[in-house]
Amino acid sequence: MDRQCSMLVINVGSTSTKLAWFKGSEPMVLGTIPYPSEEQAPYPSMREQIPQRQAGVLDFLQKNRIDPEGIDMVVSRGGLGKPAPAGAYEVDDAMCEELLEGKYGKHASALGPAIALNLSRRYGAQAIVVDPPSTDEFHPLARISGLPEIERKSAFHSLNQKMVARRLAAKLGVKYEQMNVVVAHLGGGITVGAHQKGRVIDCTHGLAEGPFTPERAGSLPTLDLIDLAFDGGMEKKQLQRRLVGEGGLYAYLQTRDVQRAEEMIGAGDEKAKLILEAMVYQIAKDIGAMCVVLKGAVDRIILTGGMAHSELVTGAIKKWVEFLGPVFVFPGENEMTALAEGGLRVFLKEEEIRKYPDAG
Repeated sequence: MDRQCSMLVINVGSTSTKLAWFKGSEPMVLGTIPYPSEEQAPYPSMREQIPQRQAGVLDFLQKNRIDPEGIDMVVSRGGLGKPAPAGAYEVDDAMCEELLEGKYGKHASALGPAIALNLSRRYGAQAIVVDPPSTDEFHPLARISGLPEIERKSAFHSLNQKMVARRLAAKLGVKYEQMNVVVAHLGGGITVGAHQKGRVIDCTHGLAEGPFTPERAGSLPTLDLIDLAFDGGMEKKQLQRRLVGEGGLYAYLQTRDVQRAEEMIGAGDEKAKLILEAMVYQIAKDIGAMCVVLKGAVDRIILTGGMAHSELVTGAIKKWVEFLGPVFVFPGENEMTALAEGGLRVFLKEEEIRKYPDAG
């Protein structure tokens, strides 16, 4: 196609909406609308947030003189929907209903597809999500936990993990579907995935497993966790907040900022040095575990995410894992670009659009 695709990209988070207008692969306008938590207090349900968030998107278009009638595609970050393979999915009522109900987990990202669907119907654009966080390509063995009542679930940074793996493949002149790679996304949440010929057959869970992170506790000794929950007299929500939001670096050092932790180390803080090294150690252990999942047939190891900007962190991880394979660093989360690239693949008919799995 010789006409460039006009895409509106929407990435809704808990405290902001990130927006971008792309012409083909080029970002023409970028913007972020902050939504402080106190502004969200009057809206107890996600459905009630839609008018406010959608108004922000329309205001972005108007201020930047972007004609909504000329938009070919609205590409949104996906939400915690029904587990399904990676890919581009058409946004429909069934998807939006399950996301807004929180059937598979509650997160503000559910608002993006609902807004995309509203805009697509108003202006005649196609609405899709790309590689949602509920992407599930697990091998059957990866689902077994150790208790029949609990199944391991796939919930990871699929959007960025898939994008950097595709970028590395292109750099090497091969297809993503021809490679075996281990990808570690390093951010406020950390996930480490085993990519086998284009499918993520196992991965640490972004909220409940894996290394501790700047704000999450990661995997914990289960019996001690039971003692903390019952003997510590914690309410369920209090414990959840302790594990996700107040765990990890924050629990030890009272900061979620890796750069601040590095400054503490530079000032001679031995505790900060120990804790940061421990986080790196746990990341490296999970990279090693995912190499085992791939039976040692690992073409490359990739470090990505916001924390990958830290040469101290990436350098330390390399020292632990580079004997397993060449290590490449792609810093940043790159979610807006990943969404646009997915939309472009659909527009150019390089990737088939999928239907959201039937509700039920």
